[in-house]
Amino acid sequence: MRDIENIIDYSTCPFRETDFTSGCKKLFEKDGILMLEGFLKKASLDELVLEAEKKKPLAYYTNSTHNVYLTPIKEDLGESHVYNRQLKSSKGCITTDQIPEASLLKVIYKDFNFRKFLGTVVGVDKLYAYDDPLSSINIHYANEGQELNWHFDNSEFAITLLLQSPDHGGLFQYVKNLRSSETREMNYKGVLKVLDGLQLPTTATVKPGTLMLFKGRNSIHRVTPTIGNKTRILVVLAYNSKPGIALSEQARMTFYGRLN
Repeated sequence: MRDIENIIDYSTCPFRETDFTSGCKKLFEKDGILMLEGFLKKASLDELVLEAEKKKPLAYYTNSTHNVYLTPIKEDLGESHVYNRQLKSSKGCITTDQIPEASLLKVIYKDFNFRKFLGTVVGVDKLYAYDDPLSSINIHYANEGQELNWHFDNSEFAITLLLQSPDHGGLFQYVKNLRSSETREMNYKGVLKVLDGLQLPTTATVKPGTLMLFKGRNSIHRVTPTIGNKTRILVVLAYNSKPGIALSEQARMTFYGRLN
């Protein structure tokens, strides 16, 4: 198996060094986002794009409607309430078991020191893989017109690796700390401004090969529609703070169209 330091650019991301890790943690805590541009070596990025394109015919495509809170509607609030406003998202996805065992993605995902680095940055003592065969590493495909619409995450943090940008569109945008899930303050007025285009979001410039950590539970975010024939390809590296946790059967059927 190849060593992770032959896959990533260690000069850009020296994840075993205490000072670098500490600096990343401070930035993540302050900004709620950390982007490590040039995380992958050029040869590694090329290899992963080729692998992802080869696996693309296996992708399970979903078209879904949802509110920004990713929760069922509340009929007592009325159809026109921002809580019940339905948005459309669509993407293709391949799952952990469809990614070759020798893939560079699995080398990165399983590396003990890299996982330790991620845990330190996000403030979790230890990170664990999902206890189902589908959910730990996913590759997302956004073809022309496909998008990830405005939403808040259910998880405290997300870790992604961009492999390929589209010719146009596919922009990651967010508004920091728009709500407080801890106090159950949903900030309906603030959300309405974002959805109606009255609150301008921050647009993050994410280049292929960039590792991004993002706190999305309280920061609303989206990926704008892909424009052109070039597919946006994104890897999601998903971990848990406790062992033995599997994605729910309902979620697996929704996202992947199968349980295992």
